[in-house]
Amino acid sequence: MRNNFGSLLTAMITPFDRQQKVDYEQVAKLAKYLADRGSDGLVITGTTGESPALSEEEKLRIYETVIKEVKGKLKVIAGTGSNSTLSAIEMSKKAEKIGVDGLMLVVPYYNKPPQEGLYQHFKNIAAAVSLPIMLYNVPGRTAVNLSAATTLKLAEIDNIVAIKEASGDLEQITYICKEAPEGFDVYSGDDSLTLPVLSVGGKGVVSVASHLVGPEIKGMINSYFEGKTEEALKKHQYLMPLFKAMFAITNPIPVKTALNMAGVAAGGTRLPLSAMPQKMAAELQDLLRSYGIV
Repeated sequence: MRNNFGSLLTAMITPFDRQQKVDYEQVAKLAKYLADRGSDGLVITGTTGESPALSEEEKLRIYETVIKEVKGKLKVIAGTGSNSTLSAIEMSKKAEKIGVDGLMLVVPYYNKPPQEGLYQHFKNIAAAVSLPIMLYNVPGRTAVNLSAATTLKLAEIDNIVAIKEASGDLEQITYICKEAPEGFDVYSGDDSLTLPVLSVGGKGVVSVASHLVGPEIKGMINSYFEGKTEEALKKHQYLMPLFKAMFAITNPIPVKTALNMAGVAAGGTRLPLSAMPQKMAAELQDLLRSYGIV
């Protein structure tokens, strides 16, 4: 099985209304907005989508809403990972039945499994579905790093086709890119590392900043693959302050704040995430003005 997710995937937020309920109408509007602004695919109910704060019922309805709005326009990838293998299998099966194009499976968090446990976890989920799977390595949130060796072992499984690498370890990422079998793709999990990851053999990025500058990020990626590396570098340098601002405080607090400032209804975040501090929000607004976003 080959990966055809594309090069720019947006890790989509989950919009909430004033009562902190999922705003499904705005979910549909945002999916269409992103489809029209450079994204090849949407990763929904992931970290940026506040998955830990969503119920199973809400997640499934989000899948249905997004698929109905953008099916055939771009790939819809559902974040169905869990620190319970059985729960992840059940959620992945339900997402497949609804009609998503792929799954993103995060490294199990909190229970700190050894590498063999990680291998068996992902292997068992992959065996339970027929969809293409993107692994998601984010040790800053899970407390466990999916090693290069384990990633490469998992890459031999037919429907495990990609990894979102948010370890920040370019040495590890380089090794995976070099040794992975044909058809297995590596995506940056950090906007600020997109160009460096491309330079060592990566395919693209699962982006947060693409909510705001999708066409610009897609242009940077295209420039790199067209051999216009100096042009790609200039775009990367231009976008870097915005990339960093999206992680000035816990994601997705900054991107939701920025979208609301830009007139795209995102709502607030659910507890335990809180609002952006006033001083930080003012600095973000000034930065957005410098990019012409607000």
